[in-house]
Amino acid sequence: MQTVRTTITLDPDTAALIDRVMRERGITFKEAVNTAIRRGLTTVGPDTERRPIPTFSMGQPVDVDLDRALRLADQLEDAEIAHELNRGR
Repeated sequence: MQTVRTTITLDPDTAALIDRVMRERGITFKEAVNTAIRRGLTTVGPDTERRPIPTFSMGQPVDVDLDRALRLADQLEDAEIAHELNRGR
């Protein structure tokens, strides 16, 4: 692939982002800019419309600790099995 040499003028915030990426990843200016351009131009095409993602209220919090969702699922499954066994007798 033939390389193209050009001059670009970066806004201060963009230059700071490039500098941060260079430090974090230990890469050159050229690598950081090329990676940013590739990612930016391949993830959003001209036909891509950026729309906000709708959010919805889930209502008031319930007395269920969602951090223990798997435990709750196991308890509900056990209760259903017990119900089915009792119903079959």
